[in-house]
Amino acid sequence: MQMTFRWYGEGNDNISLADIKQIPGVSGIVWALHHKMPGEVWELDEIAAVKRQLDAYGFHMDVVESVNVHDDIKIGLPTRDLYIENYKTTIRNLSQFGVRVICYNFMPIFDWTRCNLFHPVGDGSTALFYEKHMIQDDYNAMAKYILDFTEKYGMSFPGWEPERMAKLDELFKAYEGITHEKLWENLKYFLEALMPTCRECDIKMAIHMDDPPWDIFGLPRLLVDEESIARFLSMVDDEYNCLTLCSGSLNANPENNVAKIVRRFCDRIAFAHIRNVKHFENGDFSEASHRDCDGDTGILDILKAYHDGGYKGYIRPDHGRHLWNEGPGNVRPGYGLYDRALGIMYMLGVWDMLDKLDTQ
Repeated sequence: MQMTFRWYGEGNDNISLADIKQIPGVSGIVWALHHKMPGEVWELDEIAAVKRQLDAYGFHMDVVESVNVHDDIKIGLPTRDLYIENYKTTIRNLSQFGVRVICYNFMPIFDWTRCNLFHPVGDGSTALFYEKHMIQDDYNAMAKYILDFTEKYGMSFPGWEPERMAKLDELFKAYEGITHEKLWENLKYFLEALMPTCRECDIKMAIHMDDPPWDIFGLPRLLVDEESIARFLSMVDDEYNCLTLCSGSLNANPENNVAKIVRRFCDRIAFAHIRNVKHFENGDFSEASHRDCDGDTGILDILKAYHDGGYKGYIRPDHGRHLWNEGPGNVRPGYGLYDRALGIMYMLGVWDMLDKLDTQ
């Protein structure tokens, strides 16, 4: 297992590489070119600039999160082939700098969906919160909340780029008639087109689970449970077609047994997100600390499943709480320094103990 840490880049993240360097066990930075719009080619000089920054602190750049997929590919428009060719060029460019995994998603219009970015947890910290009754028919209210926040604090979120969100009504119209089956077809077309390039460049495409794992605002979601993951992997049965297995995304639905899913598909998980979720009886959920007993995701069982499977891939703490004066304006929601660092130490402690038990 290789521990990594997501970083949004100089000028785009209040956390510095020097801060991250002080977290024991972190060997790589999960990065991206966040100024690039879906469909644009990532140029060599842009990638090289990030590599120089990471090299200065001894971090590898093996994992990219995300090279976003253009809507024309998801919808299946004739123009998709142009954007797929751009994606192939980006893969080839990334391979020149040692990248091994591309995390991406195939969610229509919205990426992750939350209703409160700084919800009080009860101990003085705050966390991302999903309020079920707010995700009904009117997508504009939720989008306005997110976009007002990003504008006020000068932040941009992957999947919530203002340029795209300004065209929400157009996007929803474009997705009319895109059923689950049509979206599956378009995902297969995309991946089959990429696999030869992935093999040529030794880069794995690792799809992120849909977050949350159910349809929202009438938009289909595909990667939602064990059955859909099995369909995805068999649909394009190639070692370079892999998973970003996100425990929190899957366990937003408490019926998903994440540890069982890890055990079944461990050899196809290129990248793991470890996140804990606390469920409420009405269907709401909140992010929680990585400690097993603070949520309902089964973090200990999940880590043991990876360990038992001999997992050698990349892992990172996912959304954490906002601690010790982290709040709006000085931290990216879900991506504070302290709780993710605590999560890393918790995970490494569990892993070290499992290693020790194996030798006894």
